[in-house]
Amino acid sequence: MKRLAIITTHPIQYNAPWFELLAQSKRLTVKVFYTWGQSIKGGNFDAGFGKVIQWDIPLLKGYDYTFVENTSASPGSHHFKGIVNPGLNKEVATWQPDAILIFGWSFQSHLNCIRYFHKKVPVLFRGDSTLLDEKSGIKRAVRRIFLKWVYRHIDIALYAGTNNKVYFTTHGLRDQQLVFAPHAIDNNRFADPHGELARQAKAWRTKLGYCEDDIVVLFAGKLEPKKNPEILLELAKKITNNKIKFLLVGNGEMEQQLKEKAANMRSVKFLDFQNQSVMPVVYRLGNIFILPSSGPGETWGLALNEAMACGIPVIASDKVGGAIDLIKPGVNGFIFKTGNVQELYSQLSGSIDPLKLIAMGNQSKEIIRLWSFEHILHAIHAIFYSGVRVEMTD
Repeated sequence: MKRLAIITTHPIQYNAPWFELLAQSKRLTVKVFYTWGQSIKGGNFDAGFGKVIQWDIPLLKGYDYTFVENTSASPGSHHFKGIVNPGLNKEVATWQPDAILIFGWSFQSHLNCIRYFHKKVPVLFRGDSTLLDEKSGIKRAVRRIFLKWVYRHIDIALYAGTNNKVYFTTHGLRDQQLVFAPHAIDNNRFADPHGELARQAKAWRTKLGYCEDDIVVLFAGKLEPKKNPEILLELAKKITNNKIKFLLVGNGEMEQQLKEKAANMRSVKFLDFQNQSVMPVVYRLGNIFILPSSGPGETWGLALNEAMACGIPVIASDKVGGAIDLIKPGVNGFIFKTGNVQELYSQLSGSIDPLKLIAMGNQSKEIIRLWSFEHILHAIHAIFYSGVRVEMTD
């Protein structure tokens, strides 16, 4: 079998499951090289949540992996010199891969790895950057030149969606170098074929004080400026319908100020961070999910995938990278212009009929079926076995 080396920083709940599926497919021999060696301990401090996060689902099951020694003085995935692996290229080369798949270039070792293996074996790349936050000026021009240089070392990019594809083509990658591998979550883990998750959510809603006919607008994520959770409080002030409620789930740097601002707002409630095993129930606390991010850096928004897999309609701002692909306006949700409370108010007001919300949620489930781990596997297998070019570029 062909051998694929995967280079990424640390175990992530959105990637580890498809690493396992890829290994179990028996069509490739896979080994994952985790470059943030310190992450072998498990929990890592997440600045966005303001706490150490230890995911409660297995992330190292069913595939071969190793944690590469990271000698950075300040280890972590939050800056370029946080990932420094003097032995990485030798370890990967010794394993003798037929191709390598690298997640992200913005770490010292990852960029070195891309350059080292260029023209030695095919270099596949995974990143989800977009141009949504770009501003014109000299910095953009310089960055464009630099990124075109980086991507000259890439043979194939696995693009996640429409905005990501535009980013890659803007920085010099040709259509024949681009393979669609959708951003996905474990849709099956969020499904509820027997209705048990819905029953748990109903009981939780009652415990939170919601009536059965309340319409709960749910936000789940980091309470940080990028996510723009404050707009929910602005929206709550405008809405006079006392059956519409707002639930914010998560922690972060804005938590205290948001709670102070909402102190006298009876329609707004907060829940602390909830771990992965509970999230399929958490999404079902809401009748509609919102991701109002203002950026910068909301390159996809996998919370949309998760909510949709739970059969929930979704709202997102136009700064959310995945919105253009996942949301069909008026069918399973809508997209609003970032920061525009009035547009958000108008759209939400026209979507609060319970039967309409159920129909939109059903559409969410249908749409998200096409955004699956199986489609990622199909894309990678096609590169090796179905005629997709993997020869090295000039």
